[in-house]
Amino acid sequence: MKIRLSRISEPMHFKVENETGRSFDLDAKQAAGGTGLAMGPMESLIGALGGCSSIDVVLFLKKFRQELRDIQVSIDAERDPVKVPSLFIKVHVHFELFGPLDERQVQKAISLSIDKYCSVAQILKKSVPITYSYQLHP
Repeated sequence: MKIRLSRISEPMHFKVENETGRSFDLDAKQAAGGTGLAMGPMESLIGALGGCSSIDVVLFLKKFRQELRDIQVSIDAERDPVKVPSLFIKVHVHFELFGPLDERQVQKAISLSIDKYCSVAQILKKSVPITYSYQLHP
Protein backbone atom coordinates (compact mmCIF):
# COMPACT_ATOMS: atom_id res chain seq x y z
CA MET A 1 0.00 0.00 0.00
CA LYS A 2 1.34 3.40 -0.97
CA ILE A 3 -0.20 6.72 -0.02
CA ARG A 4 0.95 10.16 -1.17
CA LEU A 5 0.12 13.51 0.42
CA SER A 6 0.31 16.76 -1.52
CA ARG A 7 -0.35 20.18 -0.10
CA ILE A 8 -3.42 21.80 -1.64
CA SER A 9 -3.11 25.10 0.18
CA GLU A 10 -1.34 26.66 3.11
CA PRO A 11 -0.98 26.04 5.89
CA MET A 12 -2.14 22.40 6.33
CA HIS A 13 -4.70 21.44 3.68
CA PHE A 14 -3.59 18.20 2.00
CA LYS A 15 -4.76 15.82 -0.67
CA VAL A 16 -4.30 12.16 0.28
CA GLU A 17 -4.09 9.87 -2.75
CA ASN A 18 -3.66 6.11 -3.15
CA GLU A 19 -1.97 4.19 -5.96
CA THR A 20 -5.15 4.11 -8.08
CA GLY A 21 -5.77 7.85 -7.83
CA ARG A 22 -8.57 7.73 -5.27
CA SER A 23 -8.28 10.68 -2.92
CA PHE A 24 -9.66 12.70 -0.05
CA ASP A 25 -8.66 15.92 1.68
CA LEU A 26 -7.23 16.43 5.17
CA ASP A 27 -6.83 19.64 7.10
CA ALA A 28 -6.32 20.84 10.64
CA LYS A 29 -9.01 22.71 12.51
CA GLN A 30 -8.69 26.48 12.69
CA ALA A 31 -7.94 26.24 16.42
CA ALA A 32 -4.86 24.15 15.53
CA GLY A 33 -3.68 26.55 12.83
CA GLY A 34 -5.39 24.96 9.83
CA THR A 35 -8.22 26.24 7.68
CA GLY A 36 -10.77 23.58 8.62
CA LEU A 37 -11.58 22.93 4.95
CA ALA A 38 -11.56 19.14 5.40
CA MET A 39 -11.73 16.50 8.10
CA GLY A 40 -8.77 16.15 10.38
CA PRO A 41 -6.63 13.01 10.62
CA MET A 42 -8.28 11.76 13.82
CA GLU A 43 -11.77 12.27 12.35
CA SER A 44 -10.66 10.36 9.29
CA LEU A 45 -9.44 7.53 11.49
CA ILE A 46 -12.83 7.27 13.19
CA GLY A 47 -14.49 7.43 9.76
CA ALA A 48 -12.26 4.54 8.69
CA LEU A 49 -13.51 2.56 11.69
CA GLY A 50 -17.08 3.18 10.55
CA GLY A 51 -16.29 2.19 6.98
CA CYS A 52 -14.34 -0.93 7.93
CA SER A 53 -16.98 -2.21 10.34
CA SER A 54 -19.86 -1.35 7.98
CA ILE A 55 -18.24 -3.29 5.13
CA ASP A 56 -17.81 -6.29 7.44
CA VAL A 57 -21.39 -6.13 8.70
CA VAL A 58 -22.81 -5.90 5.17
CA LEU A 59 -20.70 -8.88 4.05
CA PHE A 60 -21.57 -10.99 7.10
CA LEU A 61 -25.30 -10.29 6.80
CA LYS A 62 -25.16 -11.24 3.13
CA LYS A 63 -23.37 -14.47 4.08
CA PHE A 64 -26.05 -15.09 6.74
CA ARG A 65 -28.72 -14.59 4.03
CA GLN A 66 -30.18 -11.52 5.68
CA GLU A 67 -32.02 -8.89 3.65
CA LEU A 68 -30.26 -5.67 4.63
CA ARG A 69 -31.90 -2.71 2.90
CA ASP A 70 -29.77 0.02 4.44
CA ILE A 71 -27.17 0.66 7.12
CA GLN A 72 -26.20 3.87 8.87
CA VAL A 73 -23.47 4.19 11.46
CA SER A 74 -22.77 6.95 13.94
CA ILE A 75 -19.65 7.03 16.08
CA ASP A 76 -19.04 8.99 19.24
CA ALA A 77 -15.35 9.29 20.01
CA GLU A 78 -13.79 11.20 22.87
CA ARG A 79 -10.18 12.31 23.08
CA ASP A 80 -8.17 13.07 26.19
CA PRO A 81 -8.52 16.86 26.62
CA VAL A 82 -5.35 17.20 28.71
CA LYS A 83 -2.64 14.87 27.42
CA VAL A 84 -0.45 15.36 24.39
CA PRO A 85 -0.78 13.50 22.16
CA SER A 86 -4.55 13.65 22.63
CA LEU A 87 -5.47 10.01 22.16
CA PHE A 88 -8.95 8.57 22.10
CA ILE A 89 -10.24 7.55 25.52
CA LYS A 90 -13.66 6.31 24.46
CA VAL A 91 -15.21 5.13 21.19
CA HIS A 92 -18.82 4.02 20.73
CA VAL A 93 -20.18 2.76 17.41
CA HIS A 94 -23.95 2.72 16.86
CA PHE A 95 -25.42 0.81 13.92
CA GLU A 96 -28.87 1.51 12.46
CA LEU A 97 -29.91 -1.44 10.29
CA PHE A 98 -32.94 -1.52 8.02
CA GLY A 99 -34.74 -4.60 6.74
CA PRO A 100 -36.39 -7.80 7.97
CA LEU A 101 -33.32 -8.89 9.93
CA ASP A 102 -32.83 -11.63 12.52
CA GLU A 103 -31.49 -9.87 15.60
CA ARG A 104 -29.20 -12.78 16.50
CA GLN A 105 -27.57 -12.60 13.08
CA VAL A 106 -27.14 -8.83 13.39
CA GLN A 107 -25.52 -9.18 16.81
CA LYS A 108 -23.21 -11.88 15.46
CA ALA A 109 -22.23 -9.80 12.40
CA ILE A 110 -21.42 -6.71 14.47
CA SER A 111 -19.54 -8.68 17.10
CA LEU A 112 -17.46 -10.50 14.48
CA SER A 113 -16.55 -7.18 12.91
CA ILE A 114 -15.70 -5.10 15.98
CA ASP A 115 -14.23 -7.92 18.06
CA LYS A 116 -12.31 -9.84 15.40
CA TYR A 117 -12.24 -8.85 11.71
CA CYS A 118 -12.23 -5.06 11.32
CA SER A 119 -8.54 -4.16 11.04
CA VAL A 120 -9.13 -0.55 12.07
CA ALA A 121 -10.97 -1.66 15.22
CA GLN A 122 -8.16 -4.07 16.08
CA ILE A 123 -5.58 -1.28 15.78
CA LEU A 124 -7.65 1.17 17.85
CA LYS A 125 -8.50 -1.41 20.53
CA LYS A 126 -4.83 -1.53 21.49
CA SER A 127 -5.25 1.90 23.07
CA VAL A 128 -8.98 2.54 23.58
CA PRO A 129 -12.05 0.47 24.45
CA ILE A 130 -14.59 0.28 21.64
CA THR A 131 -18.22 -0.31 22.55
CA TYR A 132 -21.12 -0.73 20.16
CA SER A 133 -24.88 -0.82 20.00
CA TYR A 134 -27.47 -1.27 17.28
CA GLN A 135 -31.07 -0.58 16.46
CA LEU A 136 -33.18 -2.55 14.01
CA HIS A 137 -35.75 -0.95 11.72
CA PRO A 138 -37.99 -3.47 9.91
